[in-house]
Amino acid sequence: MSGSISSSVPVASCSAAAATPQPRRKIHLLTMISICLGLVIVQGSMISATQGIGLGGTGFLAALLVAFVISQCNAMSFAELALMFPHAGTLATYTEKAIGHFPAIVAVFAGYVVVAMLAIPVEMFLVDAMIGQLFPDTFPHMAVPVVILLVLVVTNLVGTDVFATVQNALSFVLVSALLLTGITAVGHGPQATIAAGAAVDWSLSGVLDGSFLSLIALAMWLMVGVEFICPLVNEIDNPQRNIPRAMFISLVVMLGLFTLFSVGAGFYVPAEQLTTSELPYLDYVEAVFGQYGLLLATIMGVAATCSTVNTVLAGVPRMLQGMAENGQAFPQLKITSRRFGTPWVAIVFMAGIILIPMCLLKVDLLLTLLISASTSWLLAYIVAHINVLVLRRRYPDYPRPFRSPWYPLPQVFGIGSMAWIALNNAPSPEMVWQVYEITGGILLLISLIGAVWVRFVMKRGLFEPDPV
Repeated sequence: MSGSISSSVPVASCSAAAATPQPRRKIHLLTMISICLGLVIVQGSMISATQGIGLGGTGFLAALLVAFVISQCNAMSFAELALMFPHAGTLATYTEKAIGHFPAIVAVFAGYVVVAMLAIPVEMFLVDAMIGQLFPDTFPHMAVPVVILLVLVVTNLVGTDVFATVQNALSFVLVSALLLTGITAVGHGPQATIAAGAAVDWSLSGVLDGSFLSLIALAMWLMVGVEFICPLVNEIDNPQRNIPRAMFISLVVMLGLFTLFSVGAGFYVPAEQLTTSELPYLDYVEAVFGQYGLLLATIMGVAATCSTVNTVLAGVPRMLQGMAENGQAFPQLKITSRRFGTPWVAIVFMAGIILIPMCLLKVDLLLTLLISASTSWLLAYIVAHINVLVLRRRYPDYPRPFRSPWYPLPQVFGIGSMAWIALNNAPSPEMVWQVYEITGGILLLISLIGAVWVRFVMKRGLFEPDPV
C-alpha cells in the first residue's frame, strides 16, 4: 500500500560546531523485500492460507495463482507511479496529479490509514491470546502488545538504520519458521490427515468446474501490500531498478511460501478442522511439531505481527507526511525529526490511533470492522490503475523510468479484478450486507471530510488535478 519523504536522504542534525549533515544508510534490495514480506505475512494471512486449503484444496492453489497475477498488475502500476514522481512516492501525490485532491484523500485514508488502524489491533489481540496460552497468568491483558507497539515506535523514530536491521531480523525469523513448517509437513506426506479425519480435496474438480474463482478473494489477502515500499522511495538505493524488482521478487517468494505452507497444512490437518478452527495455523504447527508447536506458532505470530507493525509505522506516516506537505492533511503531520529526519509526529499519530481500538474495542467487533475496512483498501488499487491510465493519456511523453508492460491490459484487468473481489469479499453470505454497510459508512465519512477539506481548507475543486 504509499507515502512521501521530504528529503532524498534523512540526515542527522549536528551541533553548531559541526553542522555538516551526515548521510544515513540507504535501504537496499534485501531490506525492501523484507518490508514487502513483513507487511503481507501476518497472522491473518496464515489463517487465510490454512482455511483456504481446507475449503478448496487444489482449487485454492489455483486461486492463489490468480491472486499472484492480479498482484503483479497492481505492482506494475505502483512501480510506474512511484518512479514517475520519485520526489513524493505517495498515492496521494499520484492521484492529485491525475484526478484531483478529493479522490487522493479518500484513497489514502480509506485504503491505508483506516485499515492500519483496525488491522493492527486484531493482530495484537491474536498475539496476546497466544502469549496467554504459552505463559498463562504471567502478563496482564494486552501488556505485551502495548510494549511491542511502543518498542517499534522507537525503532521507527530513530531512522532507517534501526528500522532496516529490525525488519531484516523479523523477516528472517518469519520466513524461516514458515519454511520449516511447510517443508517438514510436506516431507512427511498426508498420512496424518487420512488417519485423523476427512482429507483435503486434492482433485482438479474445483479447477475444472470454475468453483475456485470463489476463493480468489480469500487468496488475494496473501498477496496485497508490496506497494508499501513506495513511501520509502527517497531512502532506497537505486529505486529505478530496485522498486520493481523488490515487488516482483517478493510476490514470487510469497507465492512459493504460501503454496508450501498451505499444502503442508492440507497434509497434516483434516479439512473440517482447517475451516472451523479459530487459529487453524496453530493447530497445523502443533500437529507437525507436537509439544513444541505452540512455541513455534507463538514465535511465528509475534514475528509476523512485529514485522507488520514495523512496516506500517514506516509507510503510513510517510503517506501522511506527503499529504501534509501537499496541503491534504494537518500541517503538523509533516514535521520531521531534526536528528533522524523521520516524520515523528505522523508516527506518533499512527501509534495513537492504533492504541485506541486496542484498548477500547473487543476483537469480535474489530474483526467485522477489519473485513469492511479492508474492502475499502481495494479502492486504493483501483485508483492507482486509473492514475496510470489518465497520466499515460494526459502526459504520454513524461519521463517514466519504469513503464508498465502490456499497457493498458494490467490496469484494465486490475480494475476489474479489484471490483470483483470487493463484491465477493464477505466470508459468509449472512455478512455480505453488514460488510457493505460498514464499508459504505467508512467511505461516506471519509468522503464528507475530504470534500469539506478540499473545498473550504484547500479551496480547490474536488476533481481538479494539479499540473505535473
